[in-house]
Amino acid sequence: MAPQSVYGNTKAEGERLLLDACPNAVIVRTAWLYGQYGLNFVATMLKLMNTRDSVGVVADQKGSPTWARDLAEAILTIVGTPHAKAGIYHFTDEGEITWFEFAKEIYAQGRACGLIEHECEVRPLTTAEYPTKARRPAYSVLSKGKIRTTFGVQVPEWRDSLARYLEEEAQDQQVRNEQARRG
Repeated sequence: MAPQSVYGNTKAEGERLLLDACPNAVIVRTAWLYGQYGLNFVATMLKLMNTRDSVGVVADQKGSPTWARDLAEAILTIVGTPHAKAGIYHFTDEGEITWFEFAKEIYAQGRACGLIEHECEVRPLTTAEYPTKARRPAYSVLSKGKIRTTFGVQVPEWRDSLARYLEEEAQDQQVRNEQARRG
């Protein structure tokens, strides 16, 4: 697909320039990335769901969430491959969902492991109801076939990765709470 925005065009141009300058480069594209550090959708949802009675989330854009740890493991697999084949590869966790469906799962799993402490309604919105400066594609699912066949990368299912991530966050929260109690 051709880039649909200035952001997409500059990314594509950067990839082209890198491959021109370093023909042996391996570029890994990802999407919907979340993890322990920095701002990301999962952290934002956990915060909002703990402070609001309801959140509205876009329900007409599909993609695949990606836990940063899964991406790091895929990159380590590539780096450990002798004579890695240059090119552009895609990696996200397996499956496709909307932001709304992802938020509902964050809420369900977050409640189950104690990261969300009160009721919060998750409401579907259209893209038009949630305008942003950047135009987002309605469908941004990336194919992982090339990275699987070339490097043998394992691609976990997004729901399982979210569960592992939230379990770790809940354990970290318990440790922080215990340390705060001890003062």
